[in-house]
Amino acid sequence: MQERLQKILSQWGIASRRHAEQTILDGRVRVNGKPVSVGDKADPQRDRIEVDGTVLHPQQRPQLLYLLLNKPLGVVCTCSDPAGRQTVLDLLPQQLRQGQGLHPVGRLDVDSTGALILTNDGDLTFRLTHPRHELPKTYSVWVKGFPTPAALQKWRQGVRLSVGKTQPARVEVLKKDRKKGQTLLRVTIREGKNRQIRRIGDRLGYPVVRLHRTAIGNIRLTPPPPSPQKPYLPPGAYRFLSDGEVAALKHR
Repeated sequence: MQERLQKILSQWGIASRRHAEQTILDGRVRVNGKPVSVGDKADPQRDRIEVDGTVLHPQQRPQLLYLLLNKPLGVVCTCSDPAGRQTVLDLLPQQLRQGQGLHPVGRLDVDSTGALILTNDGDLTFRLTHPRHELPKTYSVWVKGFPTPAALQKWRQGVRLSVGKTQPARVEVLKKDRKKGQTLLRVTIREGKNRQIRRIGDRLGYPVVRLHRTAIGNIRLTPPPPSPQKPYLPPGAYRFLSDGEVAALKHR
């Protein structure tokens, strides 16, 4: 059965559907020895599909994998880094790093920590990163100073940045540390503008000191009670998502 090449590449875990399009545009994909264009179709069972000279064999299609990782500080959310910094894939065992096509879904800044989904399901990556799905993400955010009710209300209603106005957010004060002059907030957003929370903090006059993502949708680093059988996921550790968690992501 013929399917669009970008979908085939994403199903094989070679790239997310968005990155698969760029792979095709870069001339790295050939079908039956000929270069292809975005939107072209092929049948993996009948056609010879090559990426960077390597032939895709249907029987070699990797099993779909879904992981939750607690990203530590200083680790970059890419599959490789030209500067030689440690990547999120470096935290995984070798059998998961090689030949599986795992990649991070979205990103966390190198200075941020917390929940990150890794998968080789390109279709799911496309769904979760598309703006229309508005997957909620929850963060614990320490900021300098003590935000006023007016500042918090602005944050909740949306703040105008250079990339446009942010969507409404849920912002709660959890704790105030008078000694350090800092406030702990719980922030839930449904979009992912670049360094959005940090830029809002700067714009309102309360710079972010630490940013830690605690949940992606209903997938949490610390499960809600009663869930004693699922302990907290420590920094650098990962676990496989349950069938229920994967189903919840796919049926958003």
